[in-house]
Amino acid sequence: MQLDGPEGSIEVAIGSPEAFSAISKAWLRSGWDAKYVYGFSWMGRPIIQLPEDMMRIQELIYALRPDVVVETGIAHGGSLIFYAGLMTAMNHGRVIGVDIEIRPHNREAMLAHEMIARIEMIEGSSIDPAVVSDVRARIRPGEKVLVLLDSNHSRQHVLEELRAYGDLVSEGSYIVACDGIMQEVVGGERTAADWDTNNPQFAVRDFLAERSDFVLEEPVFPFNEGRIHERVTYWPNAYLRRIAAD
Repeated sequence: MQLDGPEGSIEVAIGSPEAFSAISKAWLRSGWDAKYVYGFSWMGRPIIQLPEDMMRIQELIYALRPDVVVETGIAHGGSLIFYAGLMTAMNHGRVIGVDIEIRPHNREAMLAHEMIARIEMIEGSSIDPAVVSDVRARIRPGEKVLVLLDSNHSRQHVLEELRAYGDLVSEGSYIVACDGIMQEVVGGERTAADWDTNNPQFAVRDFLAERSDFVLEEPVFPFNEGRIHERVTYWPNAYLRRIAAD
């Protein structure tokens, strides 16, 4: 396989990590334009997530065993169902979902779903102080909390979410800024010209400049007998682990 390098074209084996990285980047861009992630559901609800991201986050949830997963952005509810299903299997934990608008047909479908016993939903902007207070009030003292940010992905909104929910994250747990892939697909379909900087990855940089109690850190996933050590993901540079109380 031919790859362009700093000193010209080089040839690498198709099974090398270098070839896999190049193919994966092209696949992610092609999948963005083709709306690949819009073809998946979980237990009957559209999930609109890259399958690898779901496989990775389930391992983190299993390792952390959080009492509460807070997710901003509900949409059709597939990811809430996914996390609630994991917690049902572990017989531990619940999910709080926040969305600025929970459409009636989605709310009805969620309320009728067998996983609803482990799900709470709050309608309102995720950065509205009243909504943040509502989320905080539903978390009991000492509970372990994991936060996933998957609503409005603009730099400013994600930064405000990081500021609003960062203090809810337990030491050793994570806040995850989803969909930083925006930075990598500028120029593609359904993108904006400013996505090169107006995206969650830049919000993460801004937040880390403000806080000394979080670090950008990939979780350690428990199994890998292959040669690939980088995730194929819509969530690059997303995982912020809380290392101490600020």
